[in-house]
Amino acid sequence: MPNIHITVAAVIENQNKFLLVTDITSNGHKLNQPAGHVEANEDIITAVIREVYEESSMNFIPKKLIGIYLYNPNPENTYLRFCFKGIVTNIHETPRPIANDDGVIAADWYDLETIKSRRKELRSTLVMKCIDDYLSGIEFPLEVLANHRDNLTVYLD
Repeated sequence: MPNIHITVAAVIENQNKFLLVTDITSNGHKLNQPAGHVEANEDIITAVIREVYEESSMNFIPKKLIGIYLYNPNPENTYLRFCFKGIVTNIHETPRPIANDDGVIAADWYDLETIKSRRKELRSTLVMKCIDDYLSGIEFPLEVLANHRDNLTVYLD
């Protein structure tokens, strides 16, 4: 039976650049959106806000859900990724990982052409898929996450 992982990620764009982090993995350094696992007793929106902060020190406000993605990298693991778009309130600060986030060594802004040219360095195919869906305008209201309806007022326009 596979291990099922629930993860969150954020596509954050500013001045035609996307925020990516550099992860240390068993396959070397890999580029990824700020992303990570939902912790026990944590809701999905709180998880994405926390992950963006831990991996980049950016204060993220999710605005829309881009999509929910199923990823099966091997027979033992299945990932269900909730990817969001939104804004950061401290956009003029330099992104940097918070010291307590093991595995993330850098955070920076990358233009689309650079990301495409470094496709082999992406952590998974989901990184580019989420960016492509974002650029295509695919989005859903946060209200589709039914268990969050009572807690959403702070995030909605």
